[in-house]
Amino acid sequence: MTALILGVDPGRKGALALIDDEGRLVDVHDMPDATGAALGALIRVLLADHAPHTVKVAWVEQVGSMPGQGHMNVFTFGAGYGALLGALGALGVPVELRTPNVWKKAMRVTRDKAGSRQRAAELWPSEAARFARVKDDGRAEACLIAEYGRRCGKGTA
Repeated sequence: MTALILGVDPGRKGALALIDDEGRLVDVHDMPDATGAALGALIRVLLADHAPHTVKVAWVEQVGSMPGQGHMNVFTFGAGYGALLGALGALGVPVELRTPNVWKKAMRVTRDKAGSRQRAAELWPSEAARFARVKDDGRAEACLIAEYGRRCGKGTA
């Protein structure tokens, strides 16, 4: 049984990535188009698909609202973010939150989404096709967050 690390770039355009303790990319999925309990159920299914491997920790991007966002968008995003954290908690997966500026600095990427895609392709060259499209930035960032967590857990972030 392998212990996996989950990296999460939350939001509609985000993703969930699983890597192992050696940094190999096990799986990456675009964030399910669901909120509330449905999102939690989909996360449970995703993690169950990798049984008997277990997720030892989830590294989740800590986010907040941005100026100019409509109140309904902020509410919807917050409900999804809460469902995500609640699902992980209910599944007994420890959660570590990191702000974008912390994990991006450690992983040597900027706010530029293309840079995240390029860095992910460098770290996982055999998986570069997963990060090729502009809309694959969520996948790239979820993978980078997981790798940040792997390195941080070993004191090498």
